[in-house]
Amino acid sequence: MSEPDKHEPDPAIPPLDTIDDSQRIPPPRRPAPPRPRPIKAADDVPPGAIVAFGIVGLVALVLVLKWGIPKGIDWYHHQDWAWFTQWTATVADPVHDYLSAHTVGLPLTATSAFVIWQGVGIVSLVLSWLTGAVGARLTWTAHGACSVFMVWDAAPAAGRPVAAALAVLAWTIGSFFALRGLSLRPRINIHTHNHPAR
Repeated sequence: MSEPDKHEPDPAIPPLDTIDDSQRIPPPRRPAPPRPRPIKAADDVPPGAIVAFGIVGLVALVLVLKWGIPKGIDWYHHQDWAWFTQWTATVADPVHDYLSAHTVGLPLTATSAFVIWQGVGIVSLVLSWLTGAVGARLTWTAHGACSVFMVWDAAPAAGRPVAAALAVLAWTIGSFFALRGLSLRPRINIHTHNHPAR
């Protein structure tokens, strides 16, 4: 047997032809998989299980109403909530002092400016949480930055870092709600346009 000649030329490779866009045929679409049957809870769960869940839920509700709520109220009345009022005063008092010092000569009183500061904070927090609107979130962010600046400027020098840190903590706790769902990842939308052949 003779071995094939290694120096034989390769078969001729045809040149690549470019197909005009109007002659392209789109690939056939695959049929969609069948959709699963919707779950019907009343049909799929045995009636005995529904009755048992109802009885257990009713007993749990009675236990919560009879013992849980009174225990919670008793616990609430025996707690020392001074930490919360002190934290609020640590943030709010320097803001009020700052507004008092910087509203001199304005037609706006320091008390009115303080009420506006509180109102803008509450409204921007609620609107940011409920709607997720960009304007409300920007207002919430600006309100927090201004609040921290006012606390830093008007707090006593010895407690200034702690007061500013507590203001930042209060603002970040509110930001859990105001900035929920906010992502720093860019949203990329890929649109594919399948044009039928002409």
